[in-house]
Amino acid sequence: MKLALVGIGKIALDQHVPALASSPDWELAATVSRHGKVEGIEAFPRIEDMLAARPDIGAVSLCLPPVPRFEAAQAVLRAGRHLMLEKPPGATLAEVHILRDLAQAQGVTLYATWHSRMAHAVAAAKAWLADRVIHEGRITWREDVRKWHPGQDWIFQAGGMGVFDPGINALSILTEILPMPVHLRAAELDFPENRQAPIAARLALSGNITADFDFRQQGPQTWDMEFQTDAGHLVLRLGGNVLEIDGTEAGGQASIMGEYLALYARMARLVREGASEVDLSPMVLVADAFTLGSRNTVNAFDF
Repeated sequence: MKLALVGIGKIALDQHVPALASSPDWELAATVSRHGKVEGIEAFPRIEDMLAARPDIGAVSLCLPPVPRFEAAQAVLRAGRHLMLEKPPGATLAEVHILRDLAQAQGVTLYATWHSRMAHAVAAAKAWLADRVIHEGRITWREDVRKWHPGQDWIFQAGGMGVFDPGINALSILTEILPMPVHLRAAELDFPENRQAPIAARLALSGNITADFDFRQQGPQTWDMEFQTDAGHLVLRLGGNVLEIDGTEAGGQASIMGEYLALYARMARLVREGASEVDLSPMVLVADAFTLGSRNTVNAFDF
């Protein structure tokens, strides 16, 4: 199946293009970007141009930042093409509800992806927790924004999500593996004095679960979550890729590669089944953090 990739930036070049090159389901047939290109692939500056020129392309994957994504997503769905969304699926929940309804009306697939759910040990952790009672949980998700988003000022603009851009990855795993629903009770957000999105956040969730997100960590990165249950201690490390039970490795592998290949395989299955998948539970938690969270002003941040 032919697919167009929209937004040829760091995430597209680092993850989407290699995944598509390895996919048995998809052919990268066109790109859309103001500046970026993929060698050997037809490139368009505007999505409308691509949709008009390439009626043979049946699916589009959007890698644009959240704020400008909505108009492009609407154009794709109105043109009757299947649509895959990079996380988060939109700048607001209302936008994604509109897209979901439009996809249903058009009879096309909409897939709101959460790449961290495809990490190697997530499914095993979900299975292990399924019949356990969770007494408490702790998430520590700290990384270096200069490494993963160098010079990308949009991430600290209104709608850019700040530290919740990686933090929502943790929440996507959490909402996938827990055997019960979870909701936000309280939050504390740290905003640099010169920015419109938080650089750190601390969340208190139902079920005695806490989360600590920070965009300022240097050196080794930390993407861990742990749960104390009635049957032992579970830890997910390396962004959900390594599972430990009571201190002993119990599954996964120490690699963060392969998540996007799995996403494209899932997208192919949804298209073949005529189905959509739009789970907004991680995004609800982030929206609630902005609604309930107290705000601290911290030192200015510059790349």
